[in-house]
Amino acid sequence: MPSPDLVRQQIESLTADLIEVGLSSRQNFPIRRNHPGGKAEITTDKFQDMSILLKDISYGDLYMELVENEIYNIIMIDGAIIQLQYLYVGDVLEKHRLAFLPSPNLDEFQNNAEIYEADEIYADVISRNIYPSPIRFDFDRSAAIDITHPMSHLTIGQYTNCRIPVTAPLSPFLFIQFILRSFYNTGYRKCEKQIKTFTQRFQATITQNEVGLMHVGVP
Repeated sequence: MPSPDLVRQQIESLTADLIEVGLSSRQNFPIRRNHPGGKAEITTDKFQDMSILLKDISYGDLYMELVENEIYNIIMIDGAIIQLQYLYVGDVLEKHRLAFLPSPNLDEFQNNAEIYEADEIYADVISRNIYPSPIRFDFDRSAAIDITHPMSHLTIGQYTNCRIPVTAPLSPFLFIQFILRSFYNTGYRKCEKQIKTFTQRFQATITQNEVGLMHVGVP
């Protein structure tokens, strides 16, 4: 199982690589924040008040508040937000929250496609038929309920009860690789060799009942 410091190092390295290849436009580097009871949080110094995520507001308003308060690890070149948070008790992973929140407004790229289409890293965001939808991989050891609330799950959109079982928690590398391959594929194929790979994995946590449902497999 990747340790807290290894997770922090992965996020730090991946952030630096995304800057180097031109996919990150703004970023906050990760820190380790220690808490009583042997708890360690891998976050950024801007992740203080997370109550904003619980507000009953539109996606556009939520996105703007996250940007204005710098509650992100990375803002991609098209404005999409990437967030990575991990919580450990000792060396045991207790929670993670890994989110990808696309920009609600891609007009700049889509209205001026002729400017951006020459650069491969923009190829996946200039089409007018793209509709942004946030996704989030959550892991919560203490809140797990078989089938109803899988320990590791994927949420698509802002739907409260959308919890697609996932076989295991995700390392920072697997999450970032998933985002790049899925939403920045053209640019990623161009710079894939410049982004470091990490082989460490978390152990599977999916239950036998959840395996019988549609689920996402972590390699």
